[in-house]
Amino acid sequence: MSHRANRVGEQMKKELSDIIGRKIKDPRIGFVTVTDVQVTGDLQQAKVFISVLGDDEQKENTLKGLAKAKGFIRTEIGHRIRLRKTPEIIFEWDESIDYGNRIETLLHQLHTDDKPMEKNEEE
Repeated sequence: MSHRANRVGEQMKKELSDIIGRKIKDPRIGFVTVTDVQVTGDLQQAKVFISVLGDDEQKENTLKGLAKAKGFIRTEIGHRIRLRKTPEIIFEWDESIDYGNRIETLLHQLHTDDKPMEKNEEE
């Protein structure tokens, strides 16, 4: 990925967080965090990675709301970032947070499973 694509991605990440947090009034959209934006080298597409607080239904509703607001979001980005052509936006779940939480839970379970054994050894 080019340096320019990285810069555009970082700028888009900042602007998208602001737009989603302040400008969109869709009640379906929950508390969204834009975790990363990956822009293709030709600046035609932007993959926007998001995480959402809530259950699966809340996540689904948020994705539907964002899909409906995609045109508005893209127009806003076009006004805020001066590019010849505003990239096509694709929203995707950031699985890394769930993955990290899962690992943390497993490590915690391992740690608590170890404790009773240590007590038994002392007796």
